[in-house]
Amino acid sequence: MSDSKQPIDDLRIDRSARTGRPAFGWVLPLLLVLALALAALWWVTRPHPLALHTVLARDTQSAPADRTVLNASGYVTARREATVSSKVTGKVTEVLIEEGMHVQEGQVLARLDDTNVRASLLLAEAQLVSASNALAETRVRIREADQELQRQAGLLSNNIATHADYDHAQAAYLAYQAHLLQQQADVLVAQRTIQTWQQQLDDTIIRSPFAGIVTSKNAQPGEMISPISAGGGFTRTGIGTVVDMTSLEIEIDVNESYINRVEPGQPVEAVLDAYPDWKIPCKVIAIIPTADRQKSTVKVRVGFDKLDPRILPDMSVKVAFHEMGGTAPAGHAVIVPRAAVHQQDGRDLVLVVQDQHAQRRSVVISNFGADEAIITAGLSPGERVAVDWPDTVTTGAAVTESKAQ
Repeated sequence: MSDSKQPIDDLRIDRSARTGRPAFGWVLPLLLVLALALAALWWVTRPHPLALHTVLARDTQSAPADRTVLNASGYVTARREATVSSKVTGKVTEVLIEEGMHVQEGQVLARLDDTNVRASLLLAEAQLVSASNALAETRVRIREADQELQRQAGLLSNNIATHADYDHAQAAYLAYQAHLLQQQADVLVAQRTIQTWQQQLDDTIIRSPFAGIVTSKNAQPGEMISPISAGGGFTRTGIGTVVDMTSLEIEIDVNESYINRVEPGQPVEAVLDAYPDWKIPCKVIAIIPTADRQKSTVKVRVGFDKLDPRILPDMSVKVAFHEMGGTAPAGHAVIVPRAAVHQQDGRDLVLVVQDQHAQRRSVVISNFGADEAIITAGLSPGERVAVDWPDTVTTGAAVTESKAQ
Protein backbone atom coordinates (compact mmCIF):
# COMPACT_ATOMS: atom_id res chain seq x y z
CA MET A 1 0.00 0.00 0.00
CA SER A 2 2.79 2.31 0.90
CA ASP A 3 4.56 1.50 -2.29
CA SER A 4 1.63 2.58 -4.39
CA LYS A 5 1.40 6.08 -2.81
CA GLN A 6 4.98 6.97 -3.33
CA PRO A 7 4.76 7.59 -7.08
CA ILE A 8 1.71 9.75 -6.62
CA ASP A 9 3.54 11.94 -4.12
CA ASP A 10 6.35 12.32 -6.55
CA LEU A 11 3.97 13.80 -9.11
CA ARG A 12 2.86 16.68 -6.83
CA ILE A 13 4.22 20.20 -7.44
CA ASP A 14 6.32 21.47 -4.62
CA ARG A 15 5.11 25.01 -3.97
CA SER A 16 7.99 25.65 -1.70
CA ALA A 17 10.36 25.49 -4.72
CA ARG A 18 8.79 28.68 -6.28
CA THR A 19 11.30 31.39 -7.20
CA GLY A 20 11.28 35.03 -5.79
CA ARG A 21 10.08 36.61 -9.11
CA PRO A 22 7.70 39.61 -8.41
CA ALA A 23 4.12 39.57 -9.51
CA PHE A 24 4.44 42.92 -11.50
CA GLY A 25 7.60 42.43 -13.45
CA TRP A 26 6.28 44.43 -16.48
CA VAL A 27 6.35 47.87 -14.69
CA LEU A 28 10.09 48.42 -14.90
CA PRO A 29 10.35 47.96 -18.67
CA LEU A 30 7.35 50.29 -19.13
CA LEU A 31 8.97 53.01 -17.08
CA LEU A 32 12.16 52.60 -19.05
CA VAL A 33 10.31 53.01 -22.36
CA LEU A 34 8.43 56.06 -21.04
CA ALA A 35 11.68 57.70 -19.93
CA LEU A 36 13.23 57.12 -23.32
CA ALA A 37 10.17 58.65 -25.01
CA LEU A 38 10.28 61.74 -22.78
CA ALA A 39 14.00 62.13 -23.46
CA ALA A 40 13.39 61.94 -27.20
CA LEU A 41 10.56 64.48 -26.95
CA TRP A 42 12.76 66.89 -24.98
CA TRP A 43 15.55 66.48 -27.51
CA VAL A 44 13.22 67.31 -30.36
CA THR A 45 11.45 70.21 -28.64
CA ARG A 46 14.38 71.66 -26.70
CA PRO A 47 15.00 75.47 -27.28
CA HIS A 48 17.63 76.10 -29.93
CA PRO A 49 20.09 79.01 -29.51
CA LEU A 50 19.00 82.10 -31.46
CA ALA A 51 21.26 82.90 -34.43
CA LEU A 52 22.36 86.56 -34.40
CA HIS A 53 24.58 88.64 -36.64
CA THR A 54 27.07 90.56 -34.49
CA VAL A 55 29.55 93.34 -35.16
CA LEU A 56 32.42 94.83 -33.21
CA ALA A 57 31.87 98.14 -31.40
CA ARG A 58 34.52 100.49 -32.80
CA ASP A 59 36.32 103.31 -31.06
CA THR A 60 35.55 106.74 -32.50
CA GLN A 61 39.25 107.29 -33.10
CA SER A 62 39.10 104.57 -35.75
CA ALA A 63 36.08 106.12 -37.47
CA PRO A 64 36.48 107.90 -40.82
CA ALA A 65 37.22 111.63 -40.71
CA ASP A 66 34.08 112.44 -42.69
CA ARG A 67 31.72 110.83 -40.23
CA THR A 68 28.10 111.85 -40.66
CA VAL A 69 26.71 113.81 -37.73
CA LEU A 70 23.28 114.69 -39.12
CA ASN A 71 20.98 113.63 -41.94
CA ALA A 72 18.23 115.80 -43.39
CA SER A 73 16.26 116.42 -46.55
CA GLY A 74 15.43 119.53 -48.53
CA TYR A 75 14.95 120.97 -51.99
CA VAL A 76 17.10 122.55 -54.66
CA THR A 77 16.26 126.24 -54.94
CA ALA A 78 17.48 129.13 -57.06
CA ARG A 79 18.83 132.17 -55.26
CA ARG A 80 17.93 134.28 -58.31
CA GLU A 81 14.52 133.48 -59.75
CA ALA A 82 12.01 135.97 -61.12
CA THR A 83 8.56 135.90 -62.62
CA VAL A 84 9.05 138.64 -65.20
CA SER A 85 6.16 141.06 -65.56
CA SER A 86 5.55 144.53 -66.97
CA LYS A 87 5.52 147.86 -65.17
CA VAL A 88 2.24 148.86 -66.84
CA THR A 89 -1.03 147.21 -67.68
CA GLY A 90 -1.38 146.39 -71.36
CA LYS A 91 -2.24 143.85 -74.02
CA VAL A 92 0.47 141.41 -75.06
CA THR A 93 1.30 141.67 -78.75
CA GLU A 94 4.37 139.45 -78.93
CA VAL A 95 5.97 136.75 -76.77
CA LEU A 96 9.53 135.79 -77.69
CA ILE A 97 10.31 133.05 -75.16
CA GLU A 98 9.79 129.31 -74.78
CA GLU A 99 10.48 126.95 -71.89
CA GLY A 100 14.11 125.91 -71.72
CA MET A 101 15.37 128.93 -73.66
CA HIS A 102 18.60 130.57 -72.52
CA VAL A 103 18.25 134.34 -72.23
CA GLN A 104 20.76 137.10 -71.57
CA GLU A 105 20.40 140.10 -69.31
CA GLY A 106 18.34 142.78 -71.07
CA GLN A 107 17.09 140.44 -73.80
CA VAL A 108 13.56 141.23 -75.04
CA LEU A 109 11.08 138.65 -73.77
CA ALA A 110 7.77 140.17 -74.88
CA ARG A 111 6.14 143.36 -76.17
CA LEU A 112 2.90 145.11 -75.24
CA ASP A 113 0.58 147.19 -77.39
CA ASP A 114 2.22 150.66 -77.66
CA THR A 115 -0.22 152.43 -80.01
CA ASN A 116 -1.51 154.96 -77.49
CA VAL A 117 1.94 155.57 -76.02
CA ARG A 118 3.43 156.30 -79.44
CA ALA A 119 0.61 158.74 -80.21
CA SER A 120 1.23 160.58 -76.96
CA LEU A 121 4.96 160.63 -77.69
CA LEU A 122 4.35 162.19 -81.11
CA LEU A 123 2.16 164.82 -79.47
CA ALA A 124 4.85 165.66 -76.94
CA GLU A 125 7.44 165.96 -79.70
CA ALA A 126 5.18 168.35 -81.58
CA GLN A 127 4.70 170.42 -78.45
CA LEU A 128 8.46 170.64 -78.08
CA VAL A 129 8.80 171.89 -81.64
CA SER A 130 6.13 174.51 -81.01
CA ALA A 131 7.76 175.66 -77.78
CA SER A 132 11.16 175.84 -79.48
CA ASN A 133 9.76 177.95 -82.34
CA ALA A 134 8.08 180.33 -79.90
CA LEU A 135 11.35 180.65 -78.04
CA ALA A 136 13.17 181.63 -81.25
CA GLU A 137 10.56 184.30 -81.97
CA THR A 138 10.92 185.73 -78.48
CA ARG A 139 14.67 186.01 -78.89
CA VAL A 140 14.11 188.08 -82.07
CA ARG A 141 11.65 190.27 -80.19
CA ILE A 142 14.18 190.77 -77.41
CA ARG A 143 16.79 191.99 -79.89
CA GLU A 144 14.26 194.37 -81.37
CA ALA A 145 13.24 195.67 -77.93
CA ASP A 146 16.89 196.11 -76.99
CA GLN A 147 17.52 198.20 -80.10
CA GLU A 148 14.46 200.31 -79.36
CA LEU A 149 15.62 200.81 -75.80
CA GLN A 150 19.05 201.97 -76.97
CA ARG A 151 17.45 204.36 -79.48
CA GLN A 152 15.18 205.89 -76.87
CA ALA A 153 18.13 206.26 -74.52
CA GLY A 154 20.01 208.25 -77.22
CA LEU A 155 17.03 210.44 -77.98
CA LEU A 156 16.50 211.09 -74.30
CA SER A 157 20.10 212.15 -73.85
CA ASN A 158 19.62 214.71 -76.66
CA ASN A 159 16.35 215.85 -75.12
CA ILE A 160 14.46 214.72 -78.21
CA ALA A 161 12.44 211.90 -76.61
CA THR A 162 10.55 212.01 -73.38
CA HIS A 163 11.09 209.89 -70.30
CA ALA A 164 7.78 208.22 -71.00
CA ASP A 165 8.98 206.94 -74.34
CA TYR A 166 12.16 205.62 -72.72
CA ASP A 167 10.23 203.93 -69.91
CA HIS A 168 7.89 202.28 -72.41
CA ALA A 169 10.82 200.88 -74.41
CA GLN A 170 12.49 199.61 -71.23
CA ALA A 171 9.31 197.88 -70.06
CA ALA A 172 8.90 196.16 -73.41
CA TYR A 173 12.48 194.90 -73.24
CA LEU A 174 12.05 193.53 -69.71
CA ALA A 175 8.72 191.90 -70.63
CA TYR A 176 10.33 190.06 -73.50
CA GLN A 177 13.11 188.91 -71.17
CA ALA A 178 10.54 187.47 -68.75
CA HIS A 179 8.65 185.91 -71.62
CA LEU A 180 11.89 184.30 -72.76
CA LEU A 181 12.40 182.67 -69.35
CA GLN A 182 8.83 181.38 -69.41
CA GLN A 183 9.25 179.90 -72.87
CA GLN A 184 12.56 178.30 -71.90
CA ALA A 185 10.71 176.58 -69.03
CA ASP A 186 8.01 175.47 -71.50
CA VAL A 187 10.68 173.94 -73.70
CA LEU A 188 12.12 172.10 -70.69
CA VAL A 189 8.64 170.84 -69.77
CA ALA A 190 8.15 169.62 -73.33
CA GLN A 191 11.49 167.79 -73.20
CA ARG A 192 10.61 166.15 -69.89
CA THR A 193 7.25 165.13 -71.32
CA ILE A 194 8.97 163.46 -74.24
CA GLN A 195 11.29 161.60 -71.85
CA THR A 196 8.26 160.45 -69.85
CA TRP A 197 6.52 159.06 -72.91
CA GLN A 198 9.75 157.49 -74.12
CA GLN A 199 10.05 155.73 -70.76
CA GLN A 200 6.45 154.54 -71.02
CA LEU A 201 7.17 153.32 -74.53
CA ASP A 202 10.18 151.42 -73.21
CA ASP A 203 7.98 149.95 -70.46
CA THR A 204 5.93 148.21 -73.12
CA ILE A 205 9.04 146.12 -73.91
CA ILE A 206 9.60 143.40 -71.30
CA ARG A 207 13.26 142.42 -70.85
CA SER A 208 15.07 139.77 -68.87
CA PRO A 209 16.43 141.11 -65.55
CA PHE A 210 19.39 138.70 -65.61
CA ALA A 211 20.87 135.86 -67.61
CA GLY A 212 19.25 132.50 -67.06
CA ILE A 213 16.87 129.85 -68.39
CA VAL A 214 13.15 130.25 -68.96
CA THR A 215 11.34 127.66 -66.84
CA SER A 216 7.75 128.69 -67.58
CA LYS A 217 5.82 130.67 -70.18
CA ASN A 218 2.68 132.21 -68.68
CA ALA A 219 1.22 134.54 -71.33
CA GLN A 220 0.23 134.49 -74.98
CA PRO A 221 -0.34 137.30 -77.53
CA GLY A 222 -3.72 138.95 -77.07
CA GLU A 223 -3.88 138.50 -73.30
CA MET A 224 -3.86 141.38 -70.84
CA ILE A 225 -0.97 141.64 -68.41
CA SER A 226 -0.63 143.76 -65.30
CA PRO A 227 1.91 144.13 -62.49
CA ILE A 228 -0.95 143.56 -60.03
CA SER A 229 -3.76 141.01 -60.00
CA ALA A 230 -6.81 142.52 -61.68
CA GLY A 231 -9.63 141.72 -64.06
CA GLY A 232 -11.18 138.87 -62.08
CA GLY A 233 -8.51 136.35 -63.06
CA PHE A 234 -8.46 137.21 -66.76
CA THR A 235 -5.36 139.38 -66.44
CA ARG A 236 -1.94 137.77 -66.29
CA THR A 237 0.62 138.97 -63.78
CA GLY A 238 3.72 137.66 -65.55
CA ILE A 239 5.12 136.74 -68.93
CA GLY A 240 7.30 133.89 -67.68
CA THR A 241 9.80 132.74 -65.07
CA VAL A 242 13.54 133.09 -65.50
CA VAL A 243 15.97 131.16 -63.28
CA ASP A 244 19.67 131.88 -62.89
CA MET A 245 21.04 128.33 -62.93
CA THR A 246 24.36 129.50 -61.50
CA SER A 247 22.60 130.44 -58.25
CA LEU A 248 21.25 126.96 -57.42
CA GLU A 249 21.63 125.84 -53.83
CA ILE A 250 19.89 123.60 -51.30
CA GLU A 251 17.50 124.82 -48.63
CA ILE A 252 17.06 122.55 -45.61
CA ASP A 253 14.82 122.89 -42.57
CA VAL A 254 16.86 121.47 -39.68
CA ASN A 255 15.13 120.66 -36.43
CA GLU A 256 16.23 123.20 -33.86
CA SER A 257 17.22 120.37 -31.51
CA TYR A 258 20.02 119.41 -33.93
CA ILE A 259 21.08 122.81 -35.25
CA ASN A 260 24.09 122.71 -32.89
CA ARG A 261 25.58 120.07 -35.20
CA VAL A 262 25.63 122.46 -38.17
CA GLU A 263 28.05 125.31 -38.74
CA PRO A 264 29.07 127.49 -41.73
CA GLY A 265 31.64 125.89 -44.00
CA GLN A 266 30.78 122.37 -42.84
CA PRO A 267 31.20 119.69 -45.56
CA VAL A 268 27.96 118.17 -46.80
CA GLU A 269 27.22 115.25 -49.11
CA ALA A 270 24.01 115.59 -51.14
CA VAL A 271 22.11 112.89 -53.03
CA LEU A 272 19.32 113.80 -55.42
CA ASP A 273 16.28 111.55 -55.35
CA ALA A 274 16.47 111.49 -59.14
CA TYR A 275 20.08 110.21 -59.07
CA PRO A 276 20.44 108.07 -55.91
CA ASP A 277 23.91 106.80 -56.84
CA TRP A 278 25.38 110.27 -57.43
CA LYS A 279 26.98 111.82 -54.36
CA ILE A 280 27.44 115.57 -54.75
CA PRO A 281 30.00 117.41 -52.57
CA CYS A 282 28.57 120.53 -50.97
CA LYS A 283 29.25 122.98 -48.17
CA VAL A 284 27.13 124.92 -45.70
CA ILE A 285 26.77 128.53 -46.89
CA ALA A 286 24.83 130.04 -44.02
CA ILE A 287 22.49 129.31 -41.13
CA ILE A 288 19.53 131.70 -41.23
CA PRO A 289 19.50 133.34 -37.76
CA THR A 290 15.84 132.75 -37.00
CA ALA A 291 13.60 129.79 -36.22
CA ASP A 292 10.17 128.83 -37.48
CA ARG A 293 8.01 128.65 -34.38
CA GLN A 294 5.35 126.60 -36.18
CA LYS A 295 7.73 123.84 -37.34
CA SER A 296 10.52 124.31 -34.73
CA THR A 297 13.11 124.35 -37.50
CA VAL A 298 15.99 126.55 -38.63
CA LYS A 299 16.69 127.10 -42.32
CA VAL A 300 20.15 126.15 -43.55
CA ARG A 301 21.57 127.10 -46.97
CA VAL A 302 23.91 124.59 -48.61
CA GLY A 303 25.90 125.41 -51.74
CA PHE A 304 27.18 123.02 -54.40
CA ASP A 305 30.94 122.79 -54.83
CA LYS A 306 30.38 122.35 -58.57
CA LEU A 307 27.17 122.80 -60.53
CA ASP A 308 25.91 120.27 -63.05
CA PRO A 309 23.19 120.48 -65.73
CA ARG A 310 21.42 117.55 -64.07
CA ILE A 311 20.69 119.67 -61.00
CA LEU A 312 17.32 121.38 -61.49
CA PRO A 313 15.26 123.71 -59.29
CA ASP A 314 12.78 122.17 -56.84
CA MET A 315 14.41 118.72 -56.96
CA SER A 316 14.19 116.70 -53.75
CA VAL A 317 17.54 116.02 -52.14
CA LYS A 318 18.87 114.21 -49.09
CA VAL A 319 21.95 115.59 -47.37
CA ALA A 320 24.43 114.23 -44.85
CA PHE A 321 26.31 116.75 -42.72
CA HIS A 322 29.84 115.51 -42.14
CA GLU A 323 31.87 116.11 -39.05
CA MET A 324 34.32 118.99 -39.25
CA GLY A 325 37.92 118.49 -38.13
CA GLY A 326 38.50 118.36 -34.41
CA THR A 327 34.89 117.79 -33.40
CA ALA A 328 35.01 114.05 -32.69
CA PRO A 329 33.45 113.05 -29.36
CA ALA A 330 35.95 112.78 -26.54
CA GLY A 331 36.34 109.87 -24.11
CA HIS A 332 35.50 106.24 -24.85
CA ALA A 333 32.72 106.83 -27.36
CA VAL A 334 32.10 103.92 -29.68
CA ILE A 335 30.39 103.53 -33.01
CA VAL A 336 27.87 100.77 -33.79
CA PRO A 337 25.43 100.27 -36.67
CA ARG A 338 22.22 102.18 -36.20
CA ALA A 339 20.26 98.92 -36.59
CA ALA A 340 21.93 97.65 -33.39
CA VAL A 341 20.14 100.27 -31.27
CA HIS A 342 16.54 99.70 -30.18
CA GLN A 343 14.31 102.05 -28.23
CA GLN A 344 12.08 100.75 -25.47
CA ASP A 345 10.31 102.67 -22.70
CA GLY A 346 12.24 105.80 -23.59
CA ARG A 347 15.62 104.08 -23.33
CA ASP A 348 18.20 103.19 -25.97
CA LEU A 349 19.17 99.52 -25.78
CA VAL A 350 21.78 97.30 -27.40
CA LEU A 351 22.16 93.53 -27.21
CA VAL A 352 25.68 92.55 -26.18
CA VAL A 353 26.76 88.97 -26.92
CA GLN A 354 29.28 87.38 -24.50
CA ASP A 355 30.10 83.69 -24.16
CA GLN A 356 27.22 82.71 -26.46
CA HIS A 357 24.70 84.47 -24.23
CA ALA A 358 22.77 87.71 -24.77
CA GLN A 359 22.78 90.70 -22.46
CA ARG A 360 20.39 93.64 -22.89
CA ARG A 361 22.19 96.86 -22.00
CA SER A 362 21.02 100.45 -21.73
CA VAL A 363 23.31 102.97 -23.49
CA VAL A 364 23.62 106.71 -24.00
CA ILE A 365 23.54 107.93 -27.62
CA SER A 366 25.29 111.20 -28.50
CA ASN A 367 23.97 111.38 -32.06
CA PHE A 368 22.76 109.30 -34.97
CA GLY A 369 24.07 109.16 -38.51
CA ALA A 370 22.56 107.62 -41.60
CA ASP A 371 23.86 104.14 -40.78
CA GLU A 372 25.70 104.56 -37.48
CA ALA A 373 25.12 105.59 -33.89
CA ILE A 374 27.68 107.06 -31.48
CA ILE A 375 27.46 105.68 -27.93
CA THR A 376 29.12 107.63 -25.14
CA ALA A 377 28.14 105.41 -22.18
CA GLY A 378 27.10 101.82 -21.57
CA LEU A 379 29.34 100.10 -24.14
CA SER A 380 33.08 99.66 -24.50
CA PRO A 381 35.19 99.37 -27.64
CA GLY A 382 35.74 95.76 -28.66
CA GLU A 383 32.46 94.38 -27.37
CA ARG A 384 30.23 92.60 -29.84
CA VAL A 385 26.64 93.77 -30.37
CA ALA A 386 23.82 92.15 -32.29
CA VAL A 387 22.36 93.82 -35.38
CA ASP A 388 18.63 93.65 -36.16
CA TRP A 389 17.91 91.61 -33.04
CA PRO A 390 14.31 90.80 -32.05
CA ASP A 391 12.86 92.65 -29.05
CA THR A 392 11.83 89.33 -27.48
CA VAL A 393 15.43 88.38 -26.68
CA THR A 394 16.06 88.55 -22.94
CA THR A 395 19.21 88.73 -20.89
CA GLY A 396 20.80 85.31 -20.49
CA ALA A 397 19.28 83.82 -23.63
CA ALA A 398 21.54 81.39 -25.48
CA VAL A 399 22.58 82.63 -28.88
CA THR A 400 24.87 81.73 -31.72
CA GLU A 401 26.59 84.49 -33.62
CA SER A 402 27.86 85.06 -37.11
CA LYS A 403 30.64 87.57 -36.70
CA ALA A 404 31.48 90.45 -39.01
CA GLN A 405 34.03 93.18 -38.64
